[in-house]
Amino acid sequence: MAMVPLLAFDIETVPDTAGIRRVHDIGQNVDDAGVLAWFAQKRRAASGSDFAPFHLQKVVAIACVLRDAAGVRIWSIGDAGDPEPELIRRFFDGIEKYTPQLVSWNGGGFDLPVLNHRALIHGITASRYWDWGDDDKEFKFNNYLSRFHTRHLDLMDVMAQYQIRASAGLDAIARLSGFPGKLGMDGSEVASAIAAGRIADVRAYCECDSLNTYLVYQRFRLMRGEVDAGEYAHEISLVRERVGASDAAHWREFIAKWNA
Repeated sequence: MAMVPLLAFDIETVPDTAGIRRVHDIGQNVDDAGVLAWFAQKRRAASGSDFAPFHLQKVVAIACVLRDAAGVRIWSIGDAGDPEPELIRRFFDGIEKYTPQLVSWNGGGFDLPVLNHRALIHGITASRYWDWGDDDKEFKFNNYLSRFHTRHLDLMDVMAQYQIRASAGLDAIARLSGFPGKLGMDGSEVASAIAAGRIADVRAYCECDSLNTYLVYQRFRLMRGEVDAGEYAHEISLVRERVGASDAAHWREFIAKWNA
């Protein structure tokens, strides 16, 4: 039987300053810092948090781990200077090409709703992803859109049995499972890193998150008996070989932390 491609993914976002201006009719007499400060205060007053709503989250990085018959690949989509629509288009083009099993950590609660809204805003086509079974009857009962279907598996959601109070963070679960966990920064630091021109650091951080997700998923497969101990060890070994062969600083740090 042919291997179904597996795609673990993660995104990083910042508040969409231009979108906030447009929605709230803020003119150019207010600079970007002023816009963001005003909006953060408005959000805190309304919700107790200054986190921007999903439709006003601008995607700045998308990282993927692809496991298929050719092996394991880890990369950030596009180039560092690519605009948001290009990153999103290429992500959905990959789904169109491979029809992969998608795996995420809180992807149903954040990553995919953000991508959905931003794809709509930018007029991006994603027909395979949005197939409810109209074009492929197999998708009627297992598609990317239903919370309880497995073509997209939000591992955080599944492990919590769909109870938000039982949810755990990726960093903690990865570390407790013997994997490196997050490196370099956390999500709250992404916006300041982008403002400082550190897009390479953000892309590296996103790649590490996508790989932690992939590794935790392999442990999940072992737990549910989808693979045995030998098959699990083989999958983990493939990742170690792939990452260990890289000269990139974040992967050297990842391996060093894993070994420790």
